[in-house]
Amino acid sequence: MCRIASLRYTGLSFIDLVELKKSEVVNGVDGSLWIIKKRHKTGIPCNVPLLPVALEIFNRYADHPLCADTDRAFPMNSNQKMNAYLKEVADLSGVEKHLTFKVARVAFATTVTMGNGIPIESVSKMLGHTNIKTTQIYAKIMDNKVSMDMEVLRKIYASK
Repeated sequence: MCRIASLRYTGLSFIDLVELKKSEVVNGVDGSLWIIKKRHKTGIPCNVPLLPVALEIFNRYADHPLCADTDRAFPMNSNQKMNAYLKEVADLSGVEKHLTFKVARVAFATTVTMGNGIPIESVSKMLGHTNIKTTQIYAKIMDNKVSMDMEVLRKIYASK
């Protein structure tokens, strides 16, 4: 299950996480560990500095039998099986949202990065988008969230 969480903290697509090699986790320009790889879909580089929780998850699988003697970073099942695990986690935790790998990638782009002030240009580069307009779709999702949040605030002020 933790390998699913790693997506939330890296923004990698399912196929990019499946193909992730230990050798693609390297010291970046700042001396910390980064994922530096080309996206499967586009061939565009995506360079992602690892957050502490992502690094912890990465290290947890280093000695896994399917990874220990290979360059694989994670033992991965099919996308369908991983999404089934996400559904199980959602059910057990009372989350009503339909969770998928795509949802986790969007959550990285919106909640983890842009929601914490990371500029859209940096997010676009980490996601390996060929065009910033693709990343701007995620920013629109953020605008919708801001709108919903402000509606709650409007109701509070209207009741005073």
